[in-house]
Amino acid sequence: MRNNFVLYVLALILFLSCAKSSGGGGGGNADLPALSVNNPSPLARNTTGLSTVNMRFFVTLSTSYTSDVTVTYTTVSGTAMANKDFIPVASTLTIPSGQTTGYVDVSVTADSTRNNNLLFYLLLSNPSNATISGSDSAVGTIQCNGTYMPIDTTSLTGGYSSPTSYPGYNLTWSDEFTGKTLNPANWSYDIGGNGWGNGELEYYTSNNKNSFLSNGCLVIEARNEVFAANNYTSARIKTQGLQSFQYGRIDIRAKLPVGSGAWPALWMLGSNYTSVGWPLCGETDIMELKGGINAAQIWGSLHWKNNDGSEGTENNTAQITPGDFSQQFHVFSLIWKQNYIQFLVDNSPYETRYNTDVTNGTWPFNAPQFFIFNLAVGGNFPGPVVSTTFPQRMIVDYVRVFQ
Repeated sequence: MRNNFVLYVLALILFLSCAKSSGGGGGGNADLPALSVNNPSPLARNTTGLSTVNMRFFVTLSTSYTSDVTVTYTTVSGTAMANKDFIPVASTLTIPSGQTTGYVDVSVTADSTRNNNLLFYLLLSNPSNATISGSDSAVGTIQCNGTYMPIDTTSLTGGYSSPTSYPGYNLTWSDEFTGKTLNPANWSYDIGGNGWGNGELEYYTSNNKNSFLSNGCLVIEARNEVFAANNYTSARIKTQGLQSFQYGRIDIRAKLPVGSGAWPALWMLGSNYTSVGWPLCGETDIMELKGGINAAQIWGSLHWKNNDGSEGTENNTAQITPGDFSQQFHVFSLIWKQNYIQFLVDNSPYETRYNTDVTNGTWPFNAPQFFIFNLAVGGNFPGPVVSTTFPQRMIVDYVRVFQ
């Protein structure tokens, strides 16, 4: 058995040696030019227009030769897969006599997915009239800089889901986020990076890297990147001027980011915000989370204007165990009636407020409000960012309003 293994290894070494060099032409291997192949610059795969774009591998001779030089090449999958991420090739490259350079083109397929870089390899073998210098392969790097970030569909089945109907209620409005882009009849963007009155660190954009739809979900993504003098970007979408609501039951199914400084929020402002300002318009925070402080705790809050002009607040928290709010989906709900608001998570109430709770100022929550969904970074509520991995993502499966 051992002797057979030794013979096998010796045969393999001899085979590889023959594959890397050939005695074609006169004078022996020492007189032959050496072939080398480069690692091309990373290529951003095409996301629009053409179905493929070429990555070029240059194969170079150390010196020209008096006869044609040939070498066999083939592509090998790595994290990039043949026929999915690139079109595989296998053939023979000829560098004519007197020349020193040839090339192999590999077609990279178009894809709008945003993901980590993908790698594949170009392997050289069986040279004729040349040897192979150093490595016999080169690495092709595909950059996946698209706008579509796939959501693991298996994760959508876990966690809590709310019913599609309730006794005594009708579904009057919803967004299931099943399209390719946000519905402009429902949503617009807040843009800017001025701290938003809370000392926040992000710049809100309408860039489709900060907000996009994937597998029937809305994704709001905070990214660690410099933009307009801010170190982070994110998105803040709203129904202001498009959709407003007064009373009913609201269900929002979402999975939350919990890294330090992450501040996911699902909330509402009074539709009279532009005319009377905050906090007189009233603010209803259906869900907020202090990332990095307590990943298993959410807050539900009401804010209004006191008689002296200061802000009035009533709030409470809900805790889950085991785990935290990043591990699966939960449903954050509001039951809203005249002079009454109740906060729920996974249909379990954790806070109830009445108009009589506002003893300083006027209860503003009997008027229409609009939605705001955003993911802030840092600020007064969650505190500083400390060694958080970015991007951070809030994933919203649906929002439904029953009345």
